[in-house]
Amino acid sequence: MTDCPHVFVRICVEIDGHTVHGVAADQLPPKWFTKIPDQPLDTEIDEMLAVVTQAAHTAVGRAAPTAFSLWHSLWHDLAHWGRQQALPGLLSQFGSSLVERALIEAVCRLSGKPFHRLIRDDGLGIDLGVIHPELNGTTVADHLPQQPRNRVLARHTVGMADPLRSADILAEHRLQDGLPQSLNECIERYNLRHFKLKLSGQIEPDIQRLASIADILESNSGADYAISVDGNEQFRSLDEFRAFWNELTNTPRLERLLQHLMFVEQPFHREIALQHEQLAPMIHWTDRPRMIIDESDADLGSLQTALQLGYHGTSHKNCKGVFKSIANACLLKQRLRTRPELPTVMSGEDLANVGPIGLLQDLAVTAALDIASVERNGHHYFAGLSQFPATVQQQILTCHDDLYRTTAAGWPTLNIQHGSLDLTSINQAPLGVGFVLDVEQFSAIAKFP
Repeated sequence: MTDCPHVFVRICVEIDGHTVHGVAADQLPPKWFTKIPDQPLDTEIDEMLAVVTQAAHTAVGRAAPTAFSLWHSLWHDLAHWGRQQALPGLLSQFGSSLVERALIEAVCRLSGKPFHRLIRDDGLGIDLGVIHPELNGTTVADHLPQQPRNRVLARHTVGMADPLRSADILAEHRLQDGLPQSLNECIERYNLRHFKLKLSGQIEPDIQRLASIADILESNSGADYAISVDGNEQFRSLDEFRAFWNELTNTPRLERLLQHLMFVEQPFHREIALQHEQLAPMIHWTDRPRMIIDESDADLGSLQTALQLGYHGTSHKNCKGVFKSIANACLLKQRLRTRPELPTVMSGEDLANVGPIGLLQDLAVTAALDIASVERNGHHYFAGLSQFPATVQQQILTCHDDLYRTTAAGWPTLNIQHGSLDLTSINQAPLGVGFVLDVEQFSAIAKFP
């Protein structure tokens, strides 16, 4: 993939007689919502645009007493529409998440409160029991910290095609954007400490690659590092993954690496990942690694099902829904209090999330949910924000000079220091964005009344 469309959604909301705008944005990433290998990329992008368009049309004119109740009704309407269109739930809810984010930003702007304050003060009308009955009668303030995180660790994904060492990069493939390209270059530049390692599902190639990565991490980071492992939906049975994992854990070359493991992400294909018939025995695998769902988190009750099967948690990413992530975080916090012997995990994942809007909004939610480690590779796979107009780049640098820095070429890129990101300006702004973006400068998908 050499380019990727980026979509902005702007909504106009009337709240208590006041009119306010909110904006949301995201990539249109092919091969994540559906992962159908032979489907053309243009077809997938058209599907995503259709979902976003449907969400916007469905939201127009809708009224509700709170932002949460408006989102909840929209979510159910779009879920019903998605089933009629034979779309996977993950894809059909992508549209509602964009409207949801823009709505939340609008309420933040009108209230004058940043996101973390708004949810603790019940400014969005969140009813946790509607999503997880176990939380009935509790509030966000009962579960989440009083203050958001001021820093978050940037977890660097090492993709299957990513060069590990500088010597692995052919001269004709060397980029000239001034950013580090290989794993060892990225570690040296950013002092990275958290890493996400992709698996292919083929045991010998995975052992060889993980061993090479282990050598790099040990030599560059010493003992001060942590990893997550992404199964990438490669396994279609519990026995298959269990045999694979036993091979990894019994490989002496990987012993030290796996001592730094935080969790395994989505090892099972989404078709079987939440199926009781397939995975009911997992709960009895007593020495299983901590596991979370990601692509399988397509419904409001997905986390509850996952916990029953023996998973330890789920991921957060704004494209799956902010209100759902809030409820999931609160559920995991409550489970940790009531059953401390059962470890729980909520991670931050989003491979290529970039500014000027999407990344900032996701970090604002991440900070409020008390997530310590978040996958952040937009700085690695894209040349910062060089693709956006100079006026937008300047807005970012003016409002978020802690989160972004100026490169020698003059465009903004993420300012990763000591392996982490400073979220001070993010936590002070309405849903992370401290400026008003002029969306009219971009190409219009459609017009709405």
